Amino acid sequence: MERVRVAATSLGRRIAIETPENVLLEFELAGVGSRFAAAFADIVILGILYLAIFAAFALLLGGIRLETWSAAVMVLVAFVLFWGYFALFEALWQGQTPGKHSVGLRVVMDTGHPLTFGAALARNLLRAVDSQPGLLYFVGALFVFLHPHHKRLGDIVAGTIVVRDRPTEQRLSVPVIAVPEAGEGPIVTAEVPELTDEEFRLVEQFLARREQFEAAARQRVAYALLQRLADRLPAGARGVEGRLEALYAVERRRRGGAVSTGRAARGIAATATARFIARKQQSWEAFRADAMGLERRGLKTLPGDQLTTFAARYREAAADLARARTYGVDARVVAYLERAVSAGHNALYGLRGVGRVGLGRLLAHDLTAALWRSRGYIAVAFLLTAAPAVAGYQLLRSAPSRAAELLPDEMIARAEGGREAVLAGVGYAQAPSLYLPLMASNIIANNVQVAIGAFAFGITAGIGTVWLLFFNGLFLGAVVGLFRNYGLAGWLLTFIAGHGILELTAIFVAGAAGLRIGRALVAPGDAPRRDALVVAGRESVLLVIAAACLLLLAGTIEGLLSASDAPVPVKLGVSATTVVLLVLLGISGRAAARGTAPQ
Repeated sequence: MERVRVAATSLGRRIAIETPENVLLEFELAGVGSRFAAAFADIVILGILYLAIFAAFALLLGGIRLETWSAAVMVLVAFVLFWGYFALFEALWQGQTPGKHSVGLRVVMDTGHPLTFGAALARNLLRAVDSQPGLLYFVGALFVFLHPHHKRLGDIVAGTIVVRDRPTEQRLSVPVIAVPEAGEGPIVTAEVPELTDEEFRLVEQFLARREQFEAAARQRVAYALLQRLADRLPAGARGVEGRLEALYAVERRRRGGAVSTGRAARGIAATATARFIARKQQSWEAFRADAMGLERRGLKTLPGDQLTTFAARYREAAADLARARTYGVDARVVAYLERAVSAGHNALYGLRGVGRVGLGRLLAHDLTAALWRSRGYIAVAFLLTAAPAVAGYQLLRSAPSRAAELLPDEMIARAEGGREAVLAGVGYAQAPSLYLPLMASNIIANNVQVAIGAFAFGITAGIGTVWLLFFNGLFLGAVVGLFRNYGLAGWLLTFIAGHGILELTAIFVAGAAGLRIGRALVAPGDAPRRDALVVAGRESVLLVIAAACLLLLAGTIEGLLSASDAPVPVKLGVSATTVVLLVLLGISGRAAARGTAPQ
């Protein structure tokens, strides 16, 4: 299992992640200024995209009698673009948006792995809180400024960091060698060691204890060392152990030889460094190109017989990085190797191309399993909505005059004019068929945004989620109580029947996502609060996706059926069908959560 150690400097500007090869990959953290510059660039791009989409619709559909359909599509496209721009770009473009790319920033996981889709979605849905007040991003900027790893709330929940990612496409060049001047000290042939301290000790211990090994074990260990150090063995020696003995002797001379001081010593170090880079440069370039390609594509694109070879090349590059750091190689070379080793690390241990979940499995297995595992939170969200709904209903029934305090004037006016609508045979919120698509798209966008808020405001220790559920329940109960006072409850409920069960269930599911985040923050259990939030965030994102799917279906039914003049039995039949659908989801979720996919 991979061991990861995260540390930061006292100023929180750099973070170091330890790979399984005990090599530290250092990242420079992005600050408030660079992140705001990237955000500004993305906002400008978003504005241009909005204008382009509007112009395209006006040009393509302006002369066609599909105005309401085109407007409906525009509403949905604008909504998806607003919430999906950052998440989709970061998930599909190696943790970068165009704005981040322009200023040299990248989002990665805390472990140094590439950003996952779930993490990209979680960190960007939390923009609903980070962007407060309004869209000024005061909350997010404050957290980036104060957090030791420059994280906003979205990064905390998603387990991500934003790092600087400078271009590394240029080839390395061998540094100019500083030759000591005459009289400044003797020029010796000492070089920086070829072996790391660990490798030197391994060879030394083997040669000292080899007589104690059985023949087979001795041969096996010798061949293992030979394979690991093959590129550094001196020429001329014969036999496996003879070559190890020659390597050990050369390394001892390197480490024990007299080295001059002053400028002469610096010249010797520069000469050794140049030789080290010159010998390794070609293999580094080849590995870097392959690693960065596999970082994007994943290991599944690599033929099986080349996987072991790539792993060996990665270990060699990681060892070179350790040597470069130990012996003071130029910082530009170290940064170059860090990026190459990081790409190899991400390809070998990362998540790209490995175990990707297909859309079918996500919908049929992962989402339903998450719903079942969160059934307790969903039940709590239901109670937090139902209790104020009952209270709101009873309040309006016992004190009808309180309607003006709880409900908007438009809702009261609709109730007052309801009897005339009933006599005229017009349903509640019934719209001409021409406007049904636009109504459906607006309903979907609004409801999904409510679900996002229910999830995101869970980061306020659940208080925001509880308040949203309470307010929606109180409002719903008060509306039903108002129409009951006018004798129109059946008229209202006939409208709600087709889509209401799905819509309310989706709100409960989104509320459960927020409650999970709130509980992880308030009562993380045995895990550190930071880790508990990340785990809760992963599960909650699945709940948000499930809620969005339910709301998409509910909004479609509400806009195209509930607001139409379809017969009441049809609307009630659709309502019964949604109940059956939810029961099937529960059965499927229980089977999926138990590890048995339903047949």
